[in-house]
Amino acid sequence: MSRHSASMAATPRAMSAKRAAAIWLVLALIALAVLMASLALGSVPLAPMRVLAALVPSHPLSGPSGASLVSADLTGEIVRSLRLPRAVAGFACGALLALAGALLQVLLRNPLAEPYVLGVSGGAATFALVAMIAGCAWWIVDASAFAGAFVSILIVLGLARRELWRGEPQDTSPRLLLTGAVIAAGWGALITLLLNLAPDNRLRGMLFWLTGDLNGGAMPWTALAALVVVLVAIVPAAPRLNVLLRGDAAAQALGVAVMPLRLRVYLVASLAAAAAVTTAGTIGFVGLVVPHMLRLAFGNDQRMLLPAAALGGGVAVMGADLIARTVIAPAQLPVGVITSIIGVPVFLWMLLRKRR
Repeated sequence: MSRHSASMAATPRAMSAKRAAAIWLVLALIALAVLMASLALGSVPLAPMRVLAALVPSHPLSGPSGASLVSADLTGEIVRSLRLPRAVAGFACGALLALAGALLQVLLRNPLAEPYVLGVSGGAATFALVAMIAGCAWWIVDASAFAGAFVSILIVLGLARRELWRGEPQDTSPRLLLTGAVIAAGWGALITLLLNLAPDNRLRGMLFWLTGDLNGGAMPWTALAALVVVLVAIVPAAPRLNVLLRGDAAAQALGVAVMPLRLRVYLVASLAAAAAVTTAGTIGFVGLVVPHMLRLAFGNDQRMLLPAAALGGGVAVMGADLIARTVIAPAQLPVGVITSIIGVPVFLWMLLRKRR
């Protein structure tokens, strides 16, 4: 077993409820601060009081008063119709990706695992690009992306079912990782083919979506609903995930139904990644870096780590989207470019720090 796998397999130290609540509170306050910055900053900067007036109709600044009426209406349109849905979609997608990464790292006992080892993003992107080339409506594109993600999940489950249900963790991890990597490479080849066949007038939009695009997040409720479902499905199982880190034999001896739990983790992580990709395209490194940083800072107790990963991932994508909207405003960069530019050096730093 590698040193990375051994560190994941170590029994996590229990964290007091008071300390866990303090960590969640700090992350929640950071998320709120980033949300307010996302609503106020952009190609049209807005004063904090104007943002508050747009969010709270009963606020004194929101009343109709002559010349300020047009400005108030414009502020409300910018905040409520453009920036708030985009920020909420970014938070939900970031939380889903970070949760998926944290769960896969437990399942594979490998801190380098992350959602895209399943090929979920590749499957979603391939099906969505087919719909884009066909000129389908946006909801058909979203549905196609979700269908592609599930096709990829089913392929990996079918190819790795024996390892998932019967393999020991040290044998399962590399086989599942290899299966996902091969499926992802196959989707990548199809994506390249589709881009070469795409008409020029749609090529830019397709490339933008492939690198992470929250412009389509005007309806973030699907991602929010998926986030609630994922949290409800997996957070109650956090104590059993702590036991699972000791190994299958130890977990079974302690009364944990290992194989159903592992399949549940795999499906929940896959669904989380699929919902995020469907909403925002492919955003890399969030599922890898955020859980790993939290684990290094606060330990590997899943009861604390899973909610913290959701908050931290949401902050990461909201912050990346804020940078993408403002760094060359009024033009915008793909969110996935920002997460990769930041995520690569952060991950390399963590890797070098771990080796020391």
